[in-house]
Amino acid sequence: MAASHKPQRNSRYYTGEVKNLLRDGYGLYVYPNSFFRYEGQWKSGKKHGHGKLVMKGGSFYEGEFVNGEIEGNGLRYWAHSGNTYSGQFSCGELHGYGVMQYGSGERFEGEFSYGLREGHGFLVDKEGQTYEGSFHKNKKHGEGQMKYRNGDQYEGGWILDQRQGHGLMHFEDGSIYEGQWRNNLFNGQGTMIHSSGVVFEGLWTNGQPAGGASKIVIEGGDVLEVFQGSPFTLEVQLQNESGEETPGENGRVLQIWAGIRNVVTPDTPTPAALLKLIEDMEEKPVPTPFGFECISYPLMERAFESDDSRGSALLAVAKSGFVRADSPIPEGESESGSGSDTMGLGGGTPSYLDEQRRLSGLEEDWFPPPANQRVEAGRAKFLNLMLAPPPPNYQLFLMMDELEKQKAAKKPAGKGPSEKAEKLTSSQEKNADSRSGVASRLGGNSKKDTLDNRSVRPGDYVLMVKEVTSPPFMGQSLSPAFVLLRVLPPKNKSKTTRRDSLKVKTK
Repeated sequence: MAASHKPQRNSRYYTGEVKNLLRDGYGLYVYPNSFFRYEGQWKSGKKHGHGKLVMKGGSFYEGEFVNGEIEGNGLRYWAHSGNTYSGQFSCGELHGYGVMQYGSGERFEGEFSYGLREGHGFLVDKEGQTYEGSFHKNKKHGEGQMKYRNGDQYEGGWILDQRQGHGLMHFEDGSIYEGQWRNNLFNGQGTMIHSSGVVFEGLWTNGQPAGGASKIVIEGGDVLEVFQGSPFTLEVQLQNESGEETPGENGRVLQIWAGIRNVVTPDTPTPAALLKLIEDMEEKPVPTPFGFECISYPLMERAFESDDSRGSALLAVAKSGFVRADSPIPEGESESGSGSDTMGLGGGTPSYLDEQRRLSGLEEDWFPPPANQRVEAGRAKFLNLMLAPPPPNYQLFLMMDELEKQKAAKKPAGKGPSEKAEKLTSSQEKNADSRSGVASRLGGNSKKDTLDNRSVRPGDYVLMVKEVTSPPFMGQSLSPAFVLLRVLPPKNKSKTTRRDSLKVKTK
């Protein structure tokens, strides 16, 4: 018995199998407008089964058809954009699960709803950034995770392609922010743990801390007074633009610096001896808010053996405006670290102090420079500070002496005897020579000379507290704060009580 075959039909538009005068089976149909061409399975005159619909220009669909509609799994290619989709279709639309490879380089794998990304999906953009999470109308919307090209990672809420709601951001530099977002920025309550160690917990507005620190304030007034040789403590606080404390600030690193007024100005006469001293000075003067510039002066941190001894010897700046000075610690008492932050101000004791300590034999009286301090709850404290003895051949003091010599040389002798004027000039020259030869005198046998050179000169000095947080918190460092430190000669112990020696007014 011969096998049965479906009748074939050849016409201007259709070539293929037919049944009951309808296209049925496999066939090729070219639409009258010549824009579409279909080749594949037919049933009862409709595209049904597997087929390929080609459009003029090169775009096409190949996959399943049901009753004339694109329905089921298939592959769609758009010639004008280069996009390719492979996945589920319904009524000719991308609907269900599928993979879209965009001509721009982006790739999406996930759920579609009538042509739009909707539901859960995974997106890789043309820059290589990835997002996995919820979508709505083609946009990131709901909960999702984003990995950025620069290494940042975000996990949290999204609304219409923007970070919004609660979210956690891990920055490439190690910083972490967790809290509320709006319009892709920190907005609302949140906590930032910065890579520098700074921690801010509080309210944020448009990516910046609301009421965050804007300045450093030294407590106790603009002028502090302390007796020569007495340790002192400096307390500082961070304030916002309204002058309020910022207890939410933690971790900023503060450094303390001491200076003395630079006596050399552009109007200062410059004889040969003074000009030579100026040329030897390599340090650039630091401007201050007091109307003059300063040259750095060495500062030390006085250490104590125990908490008990420390407590009895601290000098603290009280809120009442007074400074409490401690009594001198007996010679020979051992010292230990003060327990302050381990980040130092220069890597140990200055070399000239080491030399003086070695030659003098009084090693217990020499201490390291003060350590940097981290802010806690908007406050920091520099404990047990002392101005160090002047270095040998300290240029600024030599300049001051040279200026005094020049002034004395121009002054008339006055009504006094000539012997007195000669004696005064000789004494000034001797003092200048003695200061310029400190190093050689340290090698001598005179312990009295050594002790004299271990004392800071009475007079006015400047203290500066500046921020050295690295990297700067939110890209900015706070401006430095200044205070005048007035060193007074020590009181005569035989004429004062211990209680009097413990009080020094702060102006």
